[in-house]
Amino acid sequence: MKKSIALLTATLLLSLAPLALAQKSAPAKKVYCWDDNGRRVCGDALPASAVDNARTEISAVSGLTTRAVDRALTPGERAAADADAEANAAAAAALAAAARRDRAMAESYASEAELRRAFQHRITLLDETVKASQLGIAGLRHSLLSLLRRASDSELGGKPIPKPLTATIQTQHDQLLRQQSLLAEQRRDRGEIEGELEGALQRYREIKSPDGADS
Repeated sequence: MKKSIALLTATLLLSLAPLALAQKSAPAKKVYCWDDNGRRVCGDALPASAVDNARTEISAVSGLTTRAVDRALTPGERAAADADAEANAAAAAALAAAARRDRAMAESYASEAELRRAFQHRITLLDETVKASQLGIAGLRHSLLSLLRRASDSELGGKPIPKPLTATIQTQHDQLLRQQSLLAEQRRDRGEIEGELEGALQRYREIKSPDGADS
């Protein structure tokens, strides 16, 4: 009798194993919700036309959000972001290299005047970078104001604002915010270099004159 029960139990477990394995390996079902021309659409499958749209993925079992995906950048936005990243990386690399050279050469300057001239080159570079960013921001502001006037004229004329115009306004607004953030960072760097110069001068004096007197 015991052997029959054991055999029956083993048979039952073997029959349930494929079902449990299938349930474990089956992908978790989820619901997709995305924006479609201003409308919120949800479904259990994401159509190809919505792949680049911002969307939220929700577990069909728990009802909780499992993932949020931003919309894909337009070619213009992607190119602008890549250009900003390359410019920032190049500027950071140039400034870092200059800082390393200054520190390495601190012990070989013939006078404090030479040390100051080396730092002045970096200061001039930063001042020119700040001016270029300010000019770029002014240009973006002027262009954005022109686009906003066009949108306002359309509304006042009882016409809908064209979608390409709305997209362009959003893109230029985002670019303006990025440029303003970059300018703030450049100004911080400009302010910090004065402290670096004072530190380098102090180090120079310590090297040249252990008692702290100017050489």
